[in-house]
Amino acid sequence: MEGKVAIVAGGSRDIGRAVSLALAEAGASVAVNYFHDAAAGKETVESIRRAGGAAAAVAGDMTRRGDVEKLVAETRRAFGDSIDVLVNVVGGMVARKALPEMDEEFLEHVLRLNVTSTFLTVQCVLPHMAEGGSIVNLSSQAGRDGGGPGAAAYATSKGAVMSLTRAMAKELGPAGIRVNCVCPGMIDTTFHDTFTKDAVRANVAAATPLRREGGPEEVADLVTYLASPRASFITGASFDINGGTFFS
Repeated sequence: MEGKVAIVAGGSRDIGRAVSLALAEAGASVAVNYFHDAAAGKETVESIRRAGGAAAAVAGDMTRRGDVEKLVAETRRAFGDSIDVLVNVVGGMVARKALPEMDEEFLEHVLRLNVTSTFLTVQCVLPHMAEGGSIVNLSSQAGRDGGGPGAAAYATSKGAVMSLTRAMAKELGPAGIRVNCVCPGMIDTTFHDTFTKDAVRANVAAATPLRREGGPEEVADLVTYLASPRASFITGASFDINGGTFFS
């Protein structure tokens, strides 16, 4: 991916950080977006630069159009007019809430975090993405199977990301732009540190055919492949990466 320019929305920690590092290792110049954690954004960029790569950290809330436009503008200012790769890692569960506990504001917040952010980044990047461009969205195993207890809003939003990916692939295919999706299962990240009890994680790992959790770097390898020209005839697909926990 030498000479390519990539944006990783939510690229400063966990899976996003691993994706940023992997794209840089493959030769791309990477704009690493972060929201709250400036230190994580800085550390990710410094890691890329220490390895000889090119990167820039850009703050911004990807649920706000103005911040997304700023991310695109700063990426072009740093690395040139064209953007070749967009990876949408931004998202989250916010909280586990059963249906009787949810209100409209909570549901709309989760949808905005996971779905609207993807829509906005794609819409703002498209004018600067030429034929051969690649978009990779992050969904979740929850979008396949409905998620665990209290994950209805999250699972719904991640299912929507898969549907949005398919629609974008159809619409953008004639322009030579590919759009794919990755659906991680139990990956060793701060997401599960926050939302999944240790006992549940241990049980899931024990029931997984590979008998372990996945690592962010393993997800990043899949994302990097889909973003690269080696996946030139793959679009509209949603790839499971869960160690065999769930087959779609």
